[in-house]
Amino acid sequence: MDNQTKYKNENIIQMVKFTFFSISAGAIQAITFTLLFEIANLIYWPAYLIALTLSVLWNYTLNRKFTFKSANNIPVAMLKVGFYYLLFTPASTWWGDALTGIGWNEYLVLALTMITNFVTEFLYTKYVVYHNSINTAVKKEEA
Repeated sequence: MDNQTKYKNENIIQMVKFTFFSISAGAIQAITFTLLFEIANLIYWPAYLIALTLSVLWNYTLNRKFTFKSANNIPVAMLKVGFYYLLFTPASTWWGDALTGIGWNEYLVLALTMITNFVTEFLYTKYVVYHNSINTAVKKEEA
């Protein structure tokens, strides 16, 4: 198998793994949001922030170890992820609050926000957070 085919296959596998881990993180986020919104009667934005935080911690941990197999400095990688969420969280909280404030369904807003997060986070994680450290944990284990 040539390097281009190997690289393409690796990218597909990473996308599939990232998708499955994101689905599990999305389930955590949706369940947490539902419990806080419906049972605890929190308004949209605090329910969303708590649910997002739990899903981020879950997704980061699984994707670092299993999708990108990075031996990168964990605090540095987490700071990079934190920077992404420093931008994404206020923006998504603002647009979520604004949209629900004008009558959009909370679950529709949550779903659209989760899809936006999924796409942008994959690109940011792959090309910024782990760009130079993908599969370095595998190389260390083999050595």
